[in-house]
Amino acid sequence: MIQQTQDTISSQSTLINVLVPSIQDSWIQKFVLVFIGTLLLTLSAKIQMPFYPVPMTMQTFVILVIAMTFGWKLGSLTVLFYLLEGALGLPVFAGTPIKGIGLAYMMGPTGGYLIGFIAATCTVGYLGENGFDRSFLTTFIAMAIGTVLIFLCGYGWLSNLVGLEKAFLYGVLPFVWSELFKVLLATAVLPLCWRCLKRNS
Repeated sequence: MIQQTQDTISSQSTLINVLVPSIQDSWIQKFVLVFIGTLLLTLSAKIQMPFYPVPMTMQTFVILVIAMTFGWKLGSLTVLFYLLEGALGLPVFAGTPIKGIGLAYMMGPTGGYLIGFIAATCTVGYLGENGFDRSFLTTFIAMAIGTVLIFLCGYGWLSNLVGLEKAFLYGVLPFVWSELFKVLLATAVLPLCWRCLKRNS
């Protein structure tokens, strides 16, 4: 029995497939996970934590963890549903409804980062399906790539609105340390989850 469980763990492509083995054949379970994922994304966008030099949210951390845990297909579906909720006018994004709502908000300064969420989820989710979340080094590499993709998209979008220099000064530089912290946190959490699963099996 122990050997069978260990074989299941090693053969499954993502963490969620090990935690919920029946999910591959259940659209209801997938829908529930997508719904829970959008709730976590909303909460992570709304709660600010003190950090230097500016307060941070945990949204990029949640994006990357969902991507690597769910895989690129289910992860991307989760992020797409989250963006759809925002497009329909639900106050799911950071700063909403005070800073705007719906498509008007999404076309504003943060629009590029939202696009980056999709790019990062597809990339990190694919890497997760190929075992990048099993070791600290490969998890760090995957999370760093995802973070860079988010900020490249955000910087490119913002630079069209305010120029290259201001986009870097206000849209990238203040968040370097907080993003590094979140990458390191994810790097610690995911491989430890796999080790705990193998130990308990």
